[in-house]
Amino acid sequence: MASNPNKNLETFPNPNTDRDYHIHMQIPEFTCLCPKTGQPDFATLVLDYIPDKKCIELKSLKLYIWSYRNEGVFHEAVTNKILDDLVVVLKPRYIRLIARFYVRGGIFTNVTVDHRKKGWKPEPTISLQQFNNQFNIRE
Repeated sequence: MASNPNKNLETFPNPNTDRDYHIHMQIPEFTCLCPKTGQPDFATLVLDYIPDKKCIELKSLKLYIWSYRNEGVFHEAVTNKILDDLVVVLKPRYIRLIARFYVRGGIFTNVTVDHRKKGWKPEPTISLQQFNNQFNIRE
């Protein structure tokens, strides 16, 4: 069983390739180092994707995220690198990564990157709000 950080992202077959469905993950323990000062930077990563043929295996994602702990890298670069690596292994229909870095010197930094498979278009959103209001359903 792997217990060291590494950059190997593993996948498994999407069990429902016939439909679009949304996978949402929050990763509140991301850390890397400031490339200028060497001080730690902390972030919550928010990953949302619509798989095509593959889904990400969670333990490999955890070890991959952990691998950045001792790397000096700018917020913008690491957010784009993570998304690029996920796109290579998953080839998703759609994927978005938001990196919400904690305050440093009075500044919060949020970096949002996304990728859409060529030709993929999302289904229209269905709002159940009117139905919920009609039947007094609270979410």
